[in-house]
Amino acid sequence: MELILALAIGILTGSGVWLLLRPRTFQVIMGLALLSYAVNLFIFSMGRLGLAINKEPVLRAGLPQDLAHYADPMPQALTLTAIVIGFAMTALFLVVLLASRGMSGTDHVDGTSAKDAQEMP
Repeated sequence: MELILALAIGILTGSGVWLLLRPRTFQVIMGLALLSYAVNLFIFSMGRLGLAINKEPVLRAGLPQDLAHYADPMPQALTLTAIVIGFAMTALFLVVLLASRGMSGTDHVDGTSAKDAQEMP
C-alpha cells in the first residue's frame, strides 16, 4: 500500500512540475492542481496512522481512548481543508485566466503568442 501511495505522489508531483513548465496558462493551472493533489496525498500519508487498516474512526465503547486503536483525525482534517482551499484557488485562477486571455488575446504565460515568439530575435 505504501509503495502504491508513494508512486501516486511521485507521478502527480512529476506531472505537475512538467505542466508548470509549459508555456500556456491553462497547463500551468492544471500543474498547480496536480501539485496540490500530490501535497494532499502526502499530508494524508504522513499521519501517524494514516495508512492503518481496521482502525476505528470514532470512539467506541470497550476500547481505550488513544491513537493506538483509532485513526488520527488531524491529517484527514488538514487534507479536507486543503481540498476546499485548492478548489477555490483553482476557480480563482480560471477566472484570472479568462480575464487575461480576453485582455491580451493569448493564453501564453508571458503574454506573447507562439507566432510573436518566433519573430523575436
